[in-house]
Amino acid sequence: MLLDREAFRQRFNDCQRSAWRFECQQNYAIPREDDDFSRWRAGQPMPDGHNAAWHDRVQGYVAEGKTVGRVRVLHRPLTEYLRFQLDWAIPGNIAAGEDIRILDVTNLDLDLPAHDFWIFDDSLVVDLNFNPDGTLINRDQRENPDPTQYLKWRDTALAHAVPLSEWNART
Repeated sequence: MLLDREAFRQRFNDCQRSAWRFECQQNYAIPREDDDFSRWRAGQPMPDGHNAAWHDRVQGYVAEGKTVGRVRVLHRPLTEYLRFQLDWAIPGNIAAGEDIRILDVTNLDLDLPAHDFWIFDDSLVVDLNFNPDGTLINRDQRENPDPTQYLKWRDTALAHAVPLSEWNART
């Protein structure tokens, strides 16, 4: 079932315990990020309130006792978008309460998918499908999924990922 933005957002509100993302695209083309991406490229300071809507939502979910997390997959050399994400997006998301781990697969051969997904409460799965240029095609909620494979991918990613601070110390 394809989800529009509001229906997708509702999955976060409806989940009882956890929302977790596998994020593996090396580039995203997200129009609402264009101005911030341009500012970052130009070496300008991060504007006040950068990504505030997501931070507010994460803080609200955490206050309700839910967990929000992800593993950010990357490989070297880092794309410009990944450098932007590591500089501006990920630190703020972590400060808001999201548990984000970094998985550098440059020298690893792991059984992981080539697409992004969210898994809610270890049972509801939403695949995020992107064009090669990083534009979102759709959000596809799997009908009656067997989450076993998604949970295996999550567990594999988490087993090999490290906190951002540890990844930064290695680089």
